[in-house]
Amino acid sequence: MKNLKNLGFAIVALMLTMSVAMAGEGDKKAAEKGIQFTEGSWSSLLKKAKKENKLIFLDAYTTWCGPCKQLQKNVFTREDVAGVFNGNFINVKIDMEAGEGPALARKYPIEGYPTLFFINGKGKVVKQLLGYQQPQDLIKAAKSVQKGPAI
Repeated sequence: MKNLKNLGFAIVALMLTMSVAMAGEGDKKAAEKGIQFTEGSWSSLLKKAKKENKLIFLDAYTTWCGPCKQLQKNVFTREDVAGVFNGNFINVKIDMEAGEGPALARKYPIEGYPTLFFINGKGKVVKQLLGYQQPQDLIKAAKSVQKGPAI
């Protein structure tokens, strides 16, 4: 009986330890900062860009694209990248094979994935990057387009 009681305490202690550890993981994820992406129709995003006098940063991706997933995981989640993008751009991710994606892929021809665009409120491409970008290169590109007028 004593062994059964000790086993019960051990199980309860293990469950408490696991729940605290899992809560800690949730806190880490909540504390992670990254690029905040906006959702909406393309026309509403263009209007927002005009109104706020900002460029749209468009991540044109597909669900099957490995480098797209790595960009999302390793670059867009970084605080230094987010610091440049969140206050200065209308950030948008669009699956180019779903929703408005195919129409946008015809409007903004894509040679491969990911393609990253900086687009003004009139819909004109200011800068385009093809493929996976290192964090420092993406930051450099963003700062280079900030120097000119957004509209």
